[in-house]
Amino acid sequence: MSARVLLVEDHPTMRDAMRAILEADGYEVRETGDGTTALAEIRREPPDLVLLDLHIPGIAGDELLRVIKGDPATAKVHVVIVTAEGEEGRAPALRKGADDYVTKPFGPAALLRTIAQVLGASGSPEA
Repeated sequence: MSARVLLVEDHPTMRDAMRAILEADGYEVRETGDGTTALAEIRREPPDLVLLDLHIPGIAGDELLRVIKGDPATAKVHVVIVTAEGEEGRAPALRKGADDYVTKPFGPAALLRTIAQVLGASGSPEA
């Protein structure tokens, strides 16, 4: 069974590119462009991993991270921040519960490597 990833990114071109990378590597991908819809999706069917942009409409990414990690029903969902904010946002995101932090622009291999590390061997599509 492939790992289930929820992609939360408001820029359609970036979302399309990330979805193509993930699907080509065997991940099952759901996607949304805003935090409010993302929270509803996470509560409806918690994914294995959320790729979360910080600057999204609705519930902002940092607040969505706080809600995910603060709710016992979703606290174990892995969250990787994917943002153009820069490295200065890494420490605050990790303190709030993010499992990792990727800055845009990034290469496909770097993104897939980060996801594999966060999910571990049991969460990889090949497992």
